[in-house]
Amino acid sequence: MIIVVSVGGSVLARALSPEKFKNYAAAIKEISKKNTVFIVTGGGQVARDYIGVARELGADEATCDLIGIELTRLNSRLLIAALGDNAYYEPPINYKEAKNASLSGKIVVMGGVTPGQTTDAVSAVLAEYTGADLLINATAIDGVYTSDPKKNRDAKKFDSMTPQQLIEIVMKTEMVAGANSPVDLLAAKIIERSNIKTIVLNGEDPKNIVDAAGGKHKGTVIEK
Repeated sequence: MIIVVSVGGSVLARALSPEKFKNYAAAIKEISKKNTVFIVTGGGQVARDYIGVARELGADEATCDLIGIELTRLNSRLLIAALGDNAYYEPPINYKEAKNASLSGKIVVMGGVTPGQTTDAVSAVLAEYTGADLLINATAIDGVYTSDPKKNRDAKKFDSMTPQQLIEIVMKTEMVAGANSPVDLLAAKIIERSNIKTIVLNGEDPKNIVDAAGGKHKGTVIEK
């Protein structure tokens, strides 16, 4: 089975702890025993800090995106270091490189690709390009809700939903200022067009990823 795992920077590198990277590496090694695994790392707060400074210095948004991409690649390098010989030695800089790198039989870890694409979108496109059987989105929340659970206590969690329902939720959430969407709209559209089985789950505990790869999880599964 081919599995793409999207790990948000706010989950993986919130405090830039070596232990967090080690724990993630252990979980990824576990799922790689029976699967071909690709990991896409986000930038997290450090990337947002750099982007904030860049904006104050007058940088355009494309330049800010490129700065964010560099930070995601730094996180991918840290995870590669934690994985050791189990990982492909270099973060691919595009989808073709990632697919070619997987022929080595190693775990492929990469960051961002191009301005305008979030970690969610990169992961979805990578899943589409590699013909992945499963996309796991490890976030700071435990699934997809009817609205932002951090702002609305009455928000209800979906155990399962269709890609079309995901798009509706994302569009509704993204229209509310400051709200956190479970995935971005581009990723949701890609999941819909290629019908990629996707699980959105809480990535704070890396064991949740192992459970999802094995068919057990407490997140939200998205499929037709």
